[in-house]
This record gives sequence, structure tokens and C-alpha cells, in this order.
Amino acid sequence: MEITQKSSVGRHNSLTFVKSFLIWSFTLTVCLLVVGFPLIVLMAAVGALGSVILQSVLPISSVLLVAGSLIGANILAIILGAAMLTLRGVHPQEVSWLRWLHGEAKPSHSSVYASCPLTCNVAN
Repeated sequence: MEITQKSSVGRHNSLTFVKSFLIWSFTLTVCLLVVGFPLIVLMAAVGALGSVILQSVLPISSVLLVAGSLIGANILAIILGAAMLTLRGVHPQEVSWLRWLHGEAKPSHSSVYASCPLTCNVAN
């Protein structure tokens, strides 16, 4: 009986880690694409300059080398960040600025439609 309980707890714990890691990977990827757009533009400019400079040394694969290293560095940063947050035990449900991830919207204003003065006070 104890063996099944221990394996069940271990499996549940590992599934929680995997779920947390995947959620953090998704969240960090979205944040990089949306919030880090100026960073992506800067990386593209540096990558273009790097490939032009490397063209004289490696004429065949300079663009592939620079693009692969930039994409690989971004993927590695996202995976390491997600792993670090998961291993430290920070769950996405505990982070206050991730309300959009849970579907808990806190609108800053409420919409008022043009027909509201005519229909809002009508009782059924």
C-alpha cells in the first residue's frame, strides 16, 4: 500500500513540475515576443551586422551560423529561465502580474454602449 502511495505522490509531483515548466516556457516565450519586441529588433540588427562581418571569414554559412546562434541563445534563455523558476518552486498561479494566464481579467474600464441609455434601465 505504501509503495503505490509513494509512486502516486512522486508521479503527481513530477507532473506538477512538468506542468509548471511548460507554463513558464510558454509565458516567457510570449513575454519575449510581446514585451521584448525592441530586443528582438536589436538582435536582428546585431545578427545582420554579424553575418556581414562573418561573410568575409565564412562565406558559405555565416548567415546560418549567426541566425542559428541567435535562435539557440533565445531558446536556451527561455528553457533555463523556466527551469530556474520551476526548481525554485515559483508557480505561475502565485505571480500577480500573470492574471491574463489564468483568465482572471481585471478591466481598467467598463464599456458603455450607445444603446445603453435606452436599454440599461429596462426591466424584463
